[in-house]
Amino acid sequence: MTTSDHTKWLNDNPIYINKSMEFVFELIAELGFPVAIGITMGVFIFVIIKQILQGIVDSIETLTMFCKSLENRARTMSNEMIKIDMLVSSALELRPDIERVARAENFIEDGKLDVRRD
Repeated sequence: MTTSDHTKWLNDNPIYINKSMEFVFELIAELGFPVAIGITMGVFIFVIIKQILQGIVDSIETLTMFCKSLENRARTMSNEMIKIDMLVSSALELRPDIERVARAENFIEDGKLDVRRD
């Protein structure tokens, strides 16, 4: 039974055949088995790599979200430390470090307060 006979049998048979199976048989008939398998493996590898990269992109988005959250937390903690320092300095009647407070409040880079300057 040749490939064209096989395709004719599939078309004449009342069993429902998926269009993708018909395409595979036509591909094998026109290009030959080794070329069709090579193309099929290429598509398979493409799908697998696409899924792996999608998982990596999701992981990167999650890590980016965590980094933004930690940056916000560090900024908040810096402001809280300055407030505590001011309260302790005034409770102990010490002169607070005004320059450090001024650097933390006034040094803005890229629209964000740079908390590393204190």
